[in-house]
This record gives sequence, structure tokens and C-alpha cells, in this order.
Amino acid sequence: MKHDVVSQDQWLAARKALLAKEKEFTKARDELSAARRALPWVKVEKNYVFESPAGKQSLSDLFDGRSQLIVYHFMLAPGWEEGCRGCSFVSDHFDGALPHLNARDVSFAAVSIAPLGEIGRFKARMGWKFNWVSSHGTTFNRDFRVSFTEEEVKAGKADYNFGLNNIGMGEMPGLTVFARDAGGVVYRTYSTYSRGLDMLIGAYNLLDLVPKGRDEDPEAPMKWVCLHDRYAHAQVAG
Repeated sequence: MKHDVVSQDQWLAARKALLAKEKEFTKARDELSAARRALPWVKVEKNYVFESPAGKQSLSDLFDGRSQLIVYHFMLAPGWEEGCRGCSFVSDHFDGALPHLNARDVSFAAVSIAPLGEIGRFKARMGWKFNWVSSHGTTFNRDFRVSFTEEEVKAGKADYNFGLNNIGMGEMPGLTVFARDAGGVVYRTYSTYSRGLDMLIGAYNLLDLVPKGRDEDPEAPMKWVCLHDRYAHAQVAG
């Protein structure tokens, strides 16, 4: 890694030029966020029921008395020994945000197709506290296009991220936002998948500030990511 070394005045001039671009980006991001919030809503017609540590919970129950709900579609299928590394990387950022989300009328839950017992074991290992429920036996994952059939996996492409796109396995990540009105009717307001989930990863935002950046393989950008209890093992093995 080689960078030019300049005088303080030259550095300040370059920094101010970059600041102008950063301000443009911030304004564009604000405009994009406003457009996201202005999307039309679609009513959720199915009565989804999940298995949770508190017993059976409907999608409406996951709101926990609030009017907005974020659901993270976590890749954990029946029989998996552990959850997806990428989803786990994302999920390491959730617990600290929960009090702040709740204060703004937002609840949060992760949903996986694995049975609740398998979810609970991995959740305990990771030390997470956020609500995580099982959609096992429901069509929830299929309906929100994060679980795929063997035929779709063999074909290598499926309806994912709002189009026919490559999938490498039967589970893929995503996030969906729901709203509930005063009458208890639930609506889907937003979903995002694939690179749209980058915004959830605070560690990436910090890495983007340092000279080496994310320092990833462009062909396998998250190959370096480990479950947070495996980094020491990975370094020894490497």
C-alpha cells in the first residue's frame, strides 16, 4: 500500500475537495431514504405464525405493541450446524441498536426456517439477545424469496432480489420492513437483499474509513469474515 505524502496545506486542499463529494453523497442518501419511505404499501394477506421462545407468535405479535417492524431473514436451515457467516456478521450489529429502535416505535426480529431449538443453540453460542423466531413449516421464507427449492438451486438462478439472479444455495439473506395500522392490519413496506444489506454492517462503514478499506477479494468479498468466536482459530489455521 503506497500513498503520496504531502504537506499539511496540500492534504487540507485534498480533504476539502473530498468533503464536497461527501456532502453530495449525504444529500443523495437523504433523498434516497425519503424515496424509500415514500414507497407504497402492500397488505400482508397470510396469517403467518412463528415458533418463538414465548410460544407461537403471529407476524402481528412480533410488533410487540409498536407500529413498525424490521425482520432480518437469517440464513439458517434445518440441520445446519451453525448460521451463515455473513448473516452472523450482520447480526453482530443488532443488539446495541435495539433500545434506540424501540424508542422510535420500531421492533425487530430475525426469522429463520430452522426449527426453534436449532436457532436457540446457535443464538446462545453467539451471545445474541434479539428476538429470533422460526418459520419452520410455513411459507414465509418462500413468500419473501429467501428460501429456494432443490430445482432452483440446481438451475443456479431464481427469483431473488426482484429478478432472476444467481443463487448459490437454498437459503439467501434479506430484510423486510412491515407496518401495522391502528386496526391491526399488517403491510409490507420495503424489502432489500444482497448488497442492499451492506447498510446494516457498521464494521464495513468503519473499514471504509481506513487506508486499506475492506481489503476484500472482489470475487469473494466476505471470504475473510468469521463467526466472531472463530477469528483466533482462523488466524492460527492461516
